[in-house]
Amino acid sequence: MDARSSSRHPDAPAVEPPRSSAHDLVTYPTHELGGTRVLVTGGAGFIGSHITHALTPDADVTVYDSLASGDRSNVPAEATFVEADVRDGDALERAVEAADVVFHEAAMVSVAQSVEEPLASHEVTAASTLAVLEAARRHDARVVLASSAALYGQPETTPIVEPASKRPTSPYGLDKLAADHYARLYHDLYGLETAALRYFNVYGPGQPPGEYAGVISVFAEQALADEPITVEGDGAQTRDFVHVSDVVRANLLAATTDAVGEAYNVATGDPISIRRLAERIRALSDSDSSIVHDDARPGDIRHSAGSIDRAREQLDFEPTVSIADGLAQTIEWFRAR
Repeated sequence: MDARSSSRHPDAPAVEPPRSSAHDLVTYPTHELGGTRVLVTGGAGFIGSHITHALTPDADVTVYDSLASGDRSNVPAEATFVEADVRDGDALERAVEAADVVFHEAAMVSVAQSVEEPLASHEVTAASTLAVLEAARRHDARVVLASSAALYGQPETTPIVEPASKRPTSPYGLDKLAADHYARLYHDLYGLETAALRYFNVYGPGQPPGEYAGVISVFAEQALADEPITVEGDGAQTRDFVHVSDVVRANLLAATTDAVGEAYNVATGDPISIRRLAERIRALSDSDSSIVHDDARPGDIRHSAGSIDRAREQLDFEPTVSIADGLAQTIEWFRAR
């Protein structure tokens, strides 16, 4: 796909903020998208902003974000910013028309929020993906989709391979499954170049705290405040945590691969128990926090780990950041906030 001539998006404001410190901590992989017009939906959010920083200033990047959960300060000065909702069909169409590659990161931010707002989850996560794919079909843009391990539900065995059975346990997981299938279908029916990346538990500098925060963010804030670190259930449940820089790496590889129309797990294949995670965060934080246990979350996945054999073979993907190094870097960022 040849890069097209650059032009500023008509909806973009002129004011641009400075670089965020979260992105200064991360070493980004090299890429082959120099001069390419790139659209990052959800590009002011956690993962999307890291993709944006990895691409600038070499690529011509437009960030499209409603700022419902993203932060304007995450957008680098070199990128064009469009403040709009993915449910705004006209604005989305204009943005996709001006792109060669679309990284579709916009979605509802958490499983818990999707349970509270299932209709909004469907609109923001599943329906917006269909709108992006349809616009991309009209304007011949490649789409790299942020999918999720949540689509698998409770796995029968681990590590989970891509063809494994899929029985989502939340609106979020079901919406991601629909989006994932749409990406494959648009490739099979229309020849659209797509790739769906099934993220496992992504973490790293810039991961937002708050009501719907990931477990690492929650534990880090509790540890740094010397508050009790609260583990839901017995803590023996396991998760596969993948550093955001490795997620960026997978996206950049998917944007240039010849192996289109596929879905790929983005993980490490090396899970850790939640109790052990809490202990590591406490130690790295030099914290006096105790570790306490609360009731298990109803329907919580017991064990989750992803096989990355397909991503290794077809994308040449290999995670590079260990959990020890990634946690230390993440805690450094939380400490400096």
